[in-house]
Amino acid sequence: MLSENTIKPNEGYGKIKFGMDMDELAKLVGEPEEIVSFDDDEELNIVVLHYWEQGFSVFMDGNTSQVVAGIETDNPDAELYGTKIIGMPEDKVVEFMKKHGHNNFDIDMEDADKRYSFDEGMMDFFFVEGKLEYMNFGVLVDEEGNVETV
Repeated sequence: MLSENTIKPNEGYGKIKFGMDMDELAKLVGEPEEIVSFDDDEELNIVVLHYWEQGFSVFMDGNTSQVVAGIETDNPDAELYGTKIIGMPEDKVVEFMKKHGHNNFDIDMEDADKRYSFDEGMMDFFFVEGKLEYMNFGVLVDEEGNVETV
């Protein structure tokens, strides 16, 4: 069970660290409630571990060795830069991110969701009806499972 819900861009989420393998992750937060694999071609080998009750999902990547490469959370206790962000209005999130030095972002519409993508920190914020519904963040991982510097 994850006891800390602190989002740390380029580092991890609570005690979950980017680059951690599945065994380390399982020791830390237990077994996932659902596992989904995306390995349709040789280029893509992603496994998503869903921890629905705890309010997050972990994306494992790497062909030779799979490691934590991304995290998505809708946990209302998730904190970024010391502030709980889930449920925050769209304009407040943008203002908050700018205050913390994240001035460059792209906006996309995905069905009913509006997504703000901040390249620095590889963070995406998804809004439904003007409120932050969930966010994901991650790092780049090479084929061997090594975290690459962004």
